This record gives sequence, C-alpha cells and structure tokens, in this order.
Amino acid sequence: MDLLNQLEAILESDPLIDEVGFIHPSQFVTLCEEGGESGDSSKDDVLGPRNTKFWNRDHKLGISTEVLLPLCKAAKGACMDAMKQYRTLNSLSNNKHEHENIMNGSLSCQCFESEVMKHSRALLLLSCDFGTAWNSRKLVVSKKQQLAMFMDELLLSALVLSYSPKSEQAWSHRRWVIRMIAGTCSTLPEIIAKESELVEKIAERSKMNYRAWNHRCWLVSYMTREQMLHELKKSRNWAGLHVADNSCFHYRRRLMLGIFENSCCKQECDDSSYDVENYQVVKAELDWNEVLIKRYVGREALWLHRRFLSQCSIRHLTMNMHGISSQSEQKTGMDDEISIFMNNEFCLLNSCSTIQDMEFEDFQAQAMYSAIYYLWLIKLIPQFRESEVQLKLKAGNLKTILHKTCPERSFLWDFLDLNGSL
Repeated sequence: MDLLNQLEAILESDPLIDEVGFIHPSQFVTLCEEGGESGDSSKDDVLGPRNTKFWNRDHKLGISTEVLLPLCKAAKGACMDAMKQYRTLNSLSNNKHEHENIMNGSLSCQCFESEVMKHSRALLLLSCDFGTAWNSRKLVVSKKQQLAMFMDELLLSALVLSYSPKSEQAWSHRRWVIRMIAGTCSTLPEIIAKESELVEKIAERSKMNYRAWNHRCWLVSYMTREQMLHELKKSRNWAGLHVADNSCFHYRRRLMLGIFENSCCKQECDDSSYDVENYQVVKAELDWNEVLIKRYVGREALWLHRRFLSQCSIRHLTMNMHGISSQSEQKTGMDDEISIFMNNEFCLLNSCSTIQDMEFEDFQAQAMYSAIYYLWLIKLIPQFRESEVQLKLKAGNLKTILHKTCPERSFLWDFLDLNGSL
C-alpha cells in the first residue's frame, strides 16, 4: 500500500504524464546519472529520497519491474474495495427518503467516487486489460456527465496506449468516450482530428497495429466531407512510406467510401453533383498507386488497393452509360474512357511482367501480382469488351507468366480460359 500511495501521489502531482514504461532496477542508476542527479531528492519530491522504485521527469514515468506484482495486487484490492463501497452507498442513497440521510449518502458516494477513479487509474497503468477497472470508470463518468472527466478518460487511455499500443480495452474505451460526447461537444471535429493523429503516431512505433487502424477507420463516421478529404491528403505521405502495411491503405479506402456516401446524402438534399469530383479523387489515387507499384516492386498491398480503385472507376464509367442511347456521342465518349482505362492497365501489366535478375528486387512476385490482378480485372469489364480483352490476353501470354511465377498453382492455370474464368 505504501508503494501504491507513492504511485498515486506521482500521478496526482504530474497530471501531464504522457508516457509510462517499466524499468529494470539496474537502470535506475543510469537514468539518474543521465539526468544529472546525485541520488538525493529534494524535500518536495513526491518520490522521497534515494527512490529506486519510480522515476518521473519531463512528464515521463518509469516503474521498477521489481515492484510490479505487489503493486498490482495492492491496486486491484484497493480498487475492488472502493468499487464495492461505492456501489453499496449508491444503492443506499437511492433508497433513502430522508433529506439528511440523502445528503450524507451523497457525500459518501462522492468520496468513494474519487477513490474508485484514483485506484482504477493506478491499476490500469499496471494491468491495462482489466475490464472491471475500465467499467468502473465508465460507471462514475457516465453518472457525472462532465466534459472535463470525459477528456481525462482520453488522457488516461492514451497513457495506457503509450506502453500497450494494442490494448483492445483502451481503444474501446476511447470509442465509448467519443460516443458519449458526440451529441453535446462543440469541439468534436478537433477531437476527431487529434484521435487520427494519435493513431498515426502509435502506428509509427507499433507496426501492423490492426486495433489502432480499426479505431481510425471507425472515426470516419464522425468526420465531415472536408475532414475526410483532408485526411486522405494528409495520410498520403505516411502510406507512401509504409507500402507493406495494408491497414493504412484500408484506411484510405474507408475514407474514400465515406466521401462517396457523403456525396450521395448531399445529392438527395440538393441538386449539387459530386460525381466528377469523386471520380477525380479515384483517378488521382490510381495514378499515385501506379507510381508506388513501379517504385516498390512486389508489394501485394499496393495491388490489393488497386483492385478497389479499379472497381470504383469501372462502376463510375458503367453507371453513367445507363439510359444513354447506343448511337449517342455521349456513349461513344464513355466507351473511349473505358478503352483508355483498360489500355492503361494492360500497359501496367506489360511493364510489371518482365522478370529481371536482381538480388534485392522481387520482380517475380511483381509479375505474379500483376497477372492475378489483370485476371481479376477482366471479370469486371463490360461484355462488349470481351473480344478485345481476349486478344490482349493472347498477346500478353498471361498463362506463361502465371506458370513461371506461381508454379505451385499450375493445375489451375492449365484450366484457365482466355476470358479469365476457371
């Protein structure tokens, strides 16, 4: 309990702590020497003299691994006892009818509320997936309905994520907070923007963090169209430097779908048309994706992303032909656009199907992904382009590419028709 009181005193004295780490006892001496400390602390230091259990400086907190087990047990016991007392007093105060008893019960509840919040915070910093502690905080905060308390919950969960970036409980708690304040907080757009920045910061440290990116995708439903467009532009540089991380491209796809859905809603309300603007968004992404494919050889995530973009492009071009006369100039223009699109994809296939003998580039994987992508693509094109595609398949010798790059599936390629079906 003495260790727990020390930890809680540190957290109270420095509410701006933004990072927690667990340190081996032998590292405390090194940390003190690097910080220019002699080993003795000042009188106002909450840690006490010659402390070797906790380290706190520049809003960073280090906890010795030596005390984790007893500290966690003490925090769990204190939190559960406080929660039990809080529930009991809360139940009694709801059943009392005398004014004096109600006032006394209310004061007792407030006292144990603070105890629950204090001990649960310490417990979660030691055991981030303790669901009961998260739920106890939800109970208190939802009863108070104070914006400042909701903001404190975001700070606490961010602190937990600083040492456990894949904690599902912490990410879930952040989503709960945002749902609670969504209808009443005027600064929600700023909060959403900061959430997105937090995910990007954590994703830089924690590779392939599905939970973080899933949280960022969830945020899209609370964004305006302008925010989605800004996020699409802002996340482009990060995605271009992490081409193997499919999660970041999934986030871009979610943003684009949000932009399209937002456009459909606006078209129902007024006569404004966003079709051209949406197509330009897809076209710009397609061009950028092609640059990345040629620059980073053999990255499957880029080819998967291109499937989504191609599907959006074909859907846009074919939907605009419905109701257009087959003899009209407009339909001829649409046919030309589809032809240009398919020619560009075929040129990309040709440029990626050459297997070069280079040690540090995976040209074989590049050729395989391009061939499989083209097989997928021809299933989406209009039927009246089938004969043209067949000629290009013969010219490109697609079966040969697949047999060479993916021989373990030769049995499938032998049964491949020229129209791309098995």
